[in-house]
Amino acid sequence: MIRFFALISILVCFKTEAQTSVLNIADSLYIHGNYSEAIKAYKSYNTLDEVAYKLAKSYQAIGNYDKALQHLESSINAFPNDALVKYDYAKLLSKTKNYQTAAATFKQLIATDSLNPNYHYELGLVYEQLRDSSAHNEFKTSFLLDNGHQKAIFKLAKRHLQKREFDSVDYYTGIGLKSYANNAELMSLKAQNFYWKKDYKTASIWFEKLLSLGEDSQFVHEKLSYCYSQFSEVEKAIQQQKLAVAKEPRNSENLFILGQLFTRMSNYEQAEFYISKAIELVDVPMDKEFMTLGTIQNHRKNHQAAIQSFKRALKENPNNIYAAFYLVYTKDDYYKDVDTKIKLYEDFMAKYPENPFLFKAKSRLSELKQEKFMKTD
Repeated sequence: MIRFFALISILVCFKTEAQTSVLNIADSLYIHGNYSEAIKAYKSYNTLDEVAYKLAKSYQAIGNYDKALQHLESSINAFPNDALVKYDYAKLLSKTKNYQTAAATFKQLIATDSLNPNYHYELGLVYEQLRDSSAHNEFKTSFLLDNGHQKAIFKLAKRHLQKREFDSVDYYTGIGLKSYANNAELMSLKAQNFYWKKDYKTASIWFEKLLSLGEDSQFVHEKLSYCYSQFSEVEKAIQQQKLAVAKEPRNSENLFILGQLFTRMSNYEQAEFYISKAIELVDVPMDKEFMTLGTIQNHRKNHQAAIQSFKRALKENPNNIYAAFYLVYTKDDYYKDVDTKIKLYEDFMAKYPENPFLFKAKSRLSELKQEKFMKTD
């Protein structure tokens, strides 16, 4: 009998050691990123409930979220008081767009530990997806529980920026950057806050800091270019606008702005080049752009090309009186025949009897008639 019990004990120890070995191997496979093999090893473990959480994490690692959720549910059933399992379950529910169930699970977690700031933050994210205004309250609670919670601070500051509540943005970004000076997201909000306050000089400093952190996005280059242009650093504005265009070469608005910046530098060749490219890309009424192009062409003394641009502007918008007058004015400069010029102004005033250029048109018509009289005399 003693020998029998000894044999049983040996077998139990052997089996326990074997299962421990299986678990160690599975854990090692998981740690080294060999998730599919880890899953096979975990499944060979006798008590699956004990490894359900590890199976869930392995399935989640390879992107099989349905299986991950299934095993997380098994783990919750086996260990209903394990908050970590519920927390991962709620986050995965949110990630897979199961927002209602995710919200309910986060509320359960908050009921057991209302002082955990991340529970409130994650619930806020879910409420955002559900378009529930309670999201802001959850982010605020998260911040009050942990005023170093960078993600909650970002959410609060962003909301205040959207509402143009500038002082509140300064408050939250100031707190966030005090504890994490290189938080690029908060830097961006701070830069935008000064931008919308029209403090372009200070905004440019923060956008420059973003660039120093490697945040060379199209957005940063666009906004920094505009800031430079507002305090007459036109060359620097051009440099940044070129970088914005390089990020998206078919962005007609940025191309047009670049053309306008070159106009300010009296570099009409480059201005014409970029504005022409902008016009080519846009399939909407472009009378304003053609007028700008015509003005630049006049600066370059290319009146023939300018005439065509003003004609295109009128074709895009026949009611554009400005384009109509500039067309007459350019033809006046280009044509030599006085009678032709006189007819241009007479036709213009007949077609547009009330317009902002009436006085100028009448004065020029009078000059031309006087010129004709002198030549006839």
